[in-house]
Amino acid sequence: MKKRDNELNDRRKAATDTKAALLEKFRAAQSDPEREAKLAERVALAAAREERQAERGRLKAEEQERLKREEAERLAALEAAARAEAEEREAADKLRISRVIEDEAARKAERDRRYAARKARSA
Repeated sequence: MKKRDNELNDRRKAATDTKAALLEKFRAAQSDPEREAKLAERVALAAAREERQAERGRLKAEEQERLKREEAERLAALEAAARAEAEEREAADKLRISRVIEDEAARKAERDRRYAARKARSA
């Protein structure tokens, strides 16, 4: 039992010594001028990274806005072309209808003329 207690005490002492050494190393590192320089460098790198990300985000937003604008222009052009085509078809239909009406009126006038000529001959 005595041996087991010694092993436990040895492990506890080793753990305490290790913790003390780590704490001492940490305290020494806190006052290290190199550490402050590295920290300042990290902060500068992080700021530059954030700036680049913001720039990429801005460029991406501009690109999306440009694509939306182009899509809207394309849709407007398609609608204008469809409207022009519909108006053209409507005008062609109206022209065709007016020609049919004119032809029908001319046919009726010719029929009426022949009828009148026939009546004049028979009378």
